[in-house]
Formats: sequence, structure tokens, C-alpha cells
Amino acid sequence: MRMYLSSFRTGDHPERMLALLDNPADAGEVAVIANAIDALSCIERRAAVERELSALAELGLRPVELDLRAFFGRPPTHITAALARFPLIWVRGGNVFVLRHALALSGADQTLIELLRQDAIVYAGYSAGACVLAPDLHGLEQCDDPQAVRAAYDAQARWDGLAVLNYVVVPHIDSPGHPETEILGVVADRYRADGVAHQALRDGQAIVINGATSSIH
Repeated sequence: MRMYLSSFRTGDHPERMLALLDNPADAGEVAVIANAIDALSCIERRAAVERELSALAELGLRPVELDLRAFFGRPPTHITAALARFPLIWVRGGNVFVLRHALALSGADQTLIELLRQDAIVYAGYSAGACVLAPDLHGLEQCDDPQAVRAAYDAQARWDGLAVLNYVVVPHIDSPGHPETEILGVVADRYRADGVAHQALRDGQAIVINGATSSIH
């Protein structure tokens, strides 16, 4: 299993993400999943997606958006075929509950779990893209509004994570200038008090997982 889980955007050491690829110089296209921002207006969403594409292109990658909404209601084999052709899946931050719903409705949740089990892809991303890998999303409603799922999809939020990790990633800790740093500090404090396994990250930091090795940079 190979993962690069950043607090904010590509972090301070994106070269460690590239090192997880078998051949970064010849990786081909990489997928960008931006469905965590589906509750935004079309104009805001498009601008945010363009920023992600530009940032990854600056690293020498060839990013393309894979919009999970195109797979809602389709057989799971469709999303499996779409995701399996990419060596790296970049999952943008935003609202973790909106992202979780999009992953479930498209079937991407189970596909990503299986592709990671097979070590067939690198899973990378930041903020909500890392948070959604937790066993459970309770506590994150202090930062991300579950009602955004109704605004985006007219549906109820779900509270289960993908359970790829056995802890919750809490991003933006001690990160002056980020609007969510204070509330996520409160979230981390509550997890600590309640004995909930979690890993706090400052902006710039990322968790790098390569097989049995996990480190923070």
C-alpha cells in the first residue's frame, strides 16, 4: 500500500509522493478527484479544480479530473475500469462528508480499497482526502458541515470512513493563516480526551506510507 497524505495541498515534500511511483517520469495521466467541493457553485468548483491540475502539472505529472458524479448509479465495474488505469489518484480536500457520499455513490470507495490492497495505485491527497480514510467520521462535523451533502446531492450524510487507516488524520493543526486550524485543534483535543486514535498534521506535513513503513515529513 502506497499513500501520500498531506495536510494542505502537495505539502513541503511532494518529491516523496513522486518517489512512490514506479516511474515518475513516465507515469502517464494521473486522476484528480475533486468531489469534496461539489457543494460549491460551478464557477468556484471549476476554479478550484484548475488550481489542483496546475499544481500537479508543475510537478511534472499529467493530471486529469475524474468526476465521480459521472459514475453515480452505474455498475461498479465502470468506476473500477476508470480508476485502474491511473498510477496515482489525487483526492482533493473540501468537505469530508460530501467526498464520502460521492465515493459511495460511484462505487469508488470499494474500488480504491481493493486497488490499495493490490498495491496497484498510489493514493494521494490532502485534508478531506486523507480524513475520509478513517474508520469513522464522527468528530469531523465540528469542522465540515454534514448538511453540505444535502446541498450537493439532496441526501443524508454517512458517518463511516473507508477504514483504510486505523486512525483519523487531523489536518491544519498549528497552521496560522488556515481558517480551520483553531477548530481542528479542538477536534484533536477531543479525540485525545476520548482516546480516539488520530494523527495531527501541520500544513506542509504529510504522512508517507510505503508498504509496512509509515513516516511523517
